[in-house]
Amino acid sequence: MIKKLVLSALIAGMFSASAIAAGDPNIGKGKAAVCAGCHGADGNGSPSNKTWPKIAGQHASYLAKQLREFKSSSKARIDPTMSAMADGVDDADIEHIAAYYASLDKSSGAADEKLLAVGQKLYRGGDNKRGIAACASCHGPAGNGNPAAKFPAVAGQFAEYAAKTLNDFKSGARANDPGSMMRDVAAKLTADEIKAVASYMAGLK
Repeated sequence: MIKKLVLSALIAGMFSASAIAAGDPNIGKGKAAVCAGCHGADGNGSPSNKTWPKIAGQHASYLAKQLREFKSSSKARIDPTMSAMADGVDDADIEHIAAYYASLDKSSGAADEKLLAVGQKLYRGGDNKRGIAACASCHGPAGNGNPAAKFPAVAGQFAEYAAKTLNDFKSGARANDPGSMMRDVAAKLTADEIKAVASYMAGLK
């Protein structure tokens, strides 16, 4: 079932990507000035609040999808701050802003050594007995994601943000994952496992 969902997402991503003109990072730089307050001047987030994500180096296709879903009338993804910010951005500017952040270099992170073994096992191999797919099957062995399928890069991301995201999928507070892929995985993870796999992703390069 997971393989079918991944294939469907890949195909859909390829068609939608081809239908949208690529953004211009030079235009996006000017449009993105307001984003720096939370995501940092270089897109690498704020050390004062690591539940706000690094978006430097993230795939433009993924960033554009998230912005559109924050903006959509259906509120496919809900966050009071981001929804308000996205409401004022037109579709062309979404592409430019996404292209700008995709062009930036993401800073590296580090995993907690005490959590490394558990996080690595889940990320690379999942848990077949509990029906937990390996994170690497969608996000790649090195955490680089898949832009065609709009699967985000997770390498170097703040562990705090990654854990919050997994907990949001687990609780259903976030529900914009195709075919409930992330919700199905997160629902089966314990709090300690979420912390471990989030830490492991932070250390990927």
